[in-house]
Amino acid sequence: MTPTHETITRRLRITGRVQGVGYRWNMARQATALGLRGWVRNRVDGSVDALASGPADAVQALVDWARRGTELARVDGVVVTEMEGAEVLDGFEQRETV
Repeated sequence: MTPTHETITRRLRITGRVQGVGYRWNMARQATALGLRGWVRNRVDGSVDALASGPADAVQALVDWARRGTELARVDGVVVTEMEGAEVLDGFEQRETV
């Protein structure tokens, strides 16, 4: 498979034991290493929400990572939604809980 450089944006909603286990910090680190832009934040319902934008293969690599998570996490599900016209940042940041 040939890597693609098409820029895409995806919203991720991750459920399971994904708060209090370094998930957000590690996702931001992983996204930065992949050269992605966007953000990650905890939600009051216990899930994690993220927006990732960049080359399709790098976004897919982050989605694959999100399904595994950190060593202490237990990922029950990842819902991925295509986003068009979404706010995209320079870099990747951790945001406050919503």
